[in-house]
Amino acid sequence: MASGMNINVIAIGKLKEKYWQEAVREYAKRLGGYCRLQIIELKESPLPGNPSAADEQAVKEAEGREILKKIRDGDYCITLEIRGKSFSSEHLAEHLEHLAVSGRSTVDFVIGGSLGLSEEVSRRADLKLSFSAMTFPHQMMRVILLEQIYRSFKIIRGETYHK
Repeated sequence: MASGMNINVIAIGKLKEKYWQEAVREYAKRLGGYCRLQIIELKESPLPGNPSAADEQAVKEAEGREILKKIRDGDYCITLEIRGKSFSSEHLAEHLEHLAVSGRSTVDFVIGGSLGLSEEVSRRADLKLSFSAMTFPHQMMRVILLEQIYRSFKIIRGETYHK
């Protein structure tokens, strides 16, 4: 059903640690049979040592402008935000399936940098999604997100997936 879907993960920063890279590769491989996955890594904006609130705001806005350049008009945009809505894995699967059925073929998941997302990116979101009230390293979040997207496709197809 959702196999014609394009999933873009737009993320600030490169994965530096080999173990995160390997986990992302594994889930990307698994997702190959379910969707067209593209991971778009954007450069982190440099932050001066001992940054002021204005410096941090400038970085979030600069990163936000780069993120927005990657989101096309017809794309359904899901931002990962602590203050977003909490979904169960089943609810996320239902949501993705509904998008596919209603002709929304491209879904962009956006993971901000270490300072979070700009207001502009947050406003562009069709859905603000929270995985937890806790803060996770954005590298780890990429792996968790890919695992949940994979789990969603398994649920949509009625396939078993070891918990």
